[in-house]
Amino acid sequence: MLAIEIDDTTFTAELHEDRAPESVAAVREFLPLESELMHVRWSGIATWINIDEIDLPEIPRENHTVYPSRGDLLLYPGYRNEQEVLVPCGPTCFKSPAGELAGNHFASINASAEELKAIEERTLRDGMLEVTIREVEE
Repeated sequence: MLAIEIDDTTFTAELHEDRAPESVAAVREFLPLESELMHVRWSGIATWINIDEIDLPEIPRENHTVYPSRGDLLLYPGYRNEQEVLVPCGPTCFKSPAGELAGNHFASINASAEELKAIEERTLRDGMLEVTIREVEE
């Protein structure tokens, strides 16, 4: 299980080891992650974390999607664009200037629609928010 701290709020997320084992293993290697959560530029009602500075291993497409559901964490290892973790907060079509992208759905956040929408609105209004992701015991 993951703990995701965004400013003064902490959410949990269930890892999908059975559906995205190599993505989950890669994420575990770079945790804990302290970074910035930003509003997406192209994908709709979502936020993202740039992880371009992390040296990821080769990760295959697994449990991948262009149209994630609210709260589905996607790992994008940089096939055609920069590496990132996408955090959908509402209707999302994952894309970039390079076109539609498919990210690996590796975890799901336990949060309400209202909580996720509030995060997305804050990043749109106020800019980047501090975020920490770490693995915790269930």
